[in-house]
This record gives sequence, structure tokens and C-alpha cells, in this order.
Amino acid sequence: MRYFIHLAYNGTAYFGWQIQPDRPSVQETLEKCLSLLLHSERIPVTGCGRTDTGVHASCFYAHFDHPESWDLERCRQLTDQLNSFLPADIVIYSIFAVNDDAHARFDAQERTYQYHVATRKNAFTYPFRLRYHQSLDVERMNEAAALLCQHEDFTSFSKVHTQVNNFICHVMRAQWEVCDEELVFTITANRFLRNMVRAIVGTLLDVGRGRLTSDDFNQIILKKNRCQAGTSVPACALFLTDVRYMWADILPKQ
Repeated sequence: MRYFIHLAYNGTAYFGWQIQPDRPSVQETLEKCLSLLLHSERIPVTGCGRTDTGVHASCFYAHFDHPESWDLERCRQLTDQLNSFLPADIVIYSIFAVNDDAHARFDAQERTYQYHVATRKNAFTYPFRLRYHQSLDVERMNEAAALLCQHEDFTSFSKVHTQVNNFICHVMRAQWEVCDEELVFTITANRFLRNMVRAIVGTLLDVGRGRLTSDDFNQIILKKNRCQAGTSVPACALFLTDVRYMWADILPKQ
């Protein structure tokens, strides 16, 4: 049987989702606790993506296989038990059965990230915000951000040495919003490259402060050269906030 896990995590203490040699990761922590709880040597867990070091996820999905068939009550019990085993910075919302061929990563249709920029000092949210001291032109930033939906190759915003076949992504939404004392950048795409969102945000901040124009931003995309884009912003303010599936295709038929 294959099961999906719906979870969230504070990524501050981890070197990303994926298992790293001699470094703590969310995947390794979850696998160890799940294997211990189910009295198994190792239960591999496959995530819906690979968040970078220090990046958070308020919505994340993963899958694992187990020979037993569990009803809803057993899944709820396992959820509670797993939460008691896991550290406080990882929470399990639910565990549920899916089709045997459902895949947390490959079946995901869309992923949404949000980046938070604080415009004023806040004693309570500061660990999860980028405090930016310069004034920003949000209208110009949104004008440039809209260009992302017109392109497919985002080599300019990706780390150079990555294990990917191509740099093609389909961006459906890219927008800045003013929310109380912060600016929130929301971007939705079918996939993301390593460091992509942080590089985009850093470059858009250069637009907002007047160092770049929208045309400059467009040319940066066309040049397909990471050296042309802006500096990557810190990971602490980046959250994976939504992952969309065609649930009718991956849930077992009743």
C-alpha cells in the first residue's frame, strides 16, 4: 500500500528536505521516526520537492510504502504517534492511502512559494522575514514579475551545477502584495529550479529600488546567465505554501 503524508516544517535547523551526508535533513528525520514507529529497518520517504537549506514549508507532501492496509482511524492514530516522535519543528497533518502508482513529486501539478519582506522591524516575525531598509516601488516590481509568465527558460535564476536535464519551468503567477507591514511575493509554477525563487526575489528587489528596469529584468532572463541576475536573498523568509494535485487521479476509488 502507498500512503501520502501531509506535513509542514520549520527549515531553520535543516539542510533542506533531501538527505545530506552528515547533515540534518527533514527527510532523514522523518524516515528515522517513521521506521522506528513501524518497527522497520528503513522506510524510504519521497517528497514533493527539494527545498533548500533553511527554507520552510507550510504545506508539503511525501509518500511511502507499507505492506499493511490501514483504515482512516489507524491513519489518524499513526499521525498522532508520529507527531509525538518528531521534533517540534516538524508537524504531520494527516496520513492517507493513495493509488499504488501515485507519486508525491511527479504527480504534483503546481507548487507555490511565498517570500516575505518586512518593511518595519517586528520583534515576533523577524526569524522568518527579510528586513529591507530601502523604499521599494511595488508597481515596478509587479511589472517586472509579470514577465516571468512570458518565459520558460530560467537558467538565469538557477544554480549552475545542478542535476537537472533542463531549466524549463511554466510560471502561472508571480505577484507582490502589500500585507500590513510587509511585502509578500507569491509565485506559482509547475516546477522550480534550485535557488530559483531566491534569485528572482533578489533581482526584483533591484528593480524595486531603481537599480534595474523591467526591460533590464527581461534581458536578464533572455541572457540565460546566472551572473547577470541579482543576489539571492536569505532562505529564512521563503516558504513552500501549496502543492496541487489532481486528487481524483491518485486517490483510491471508493
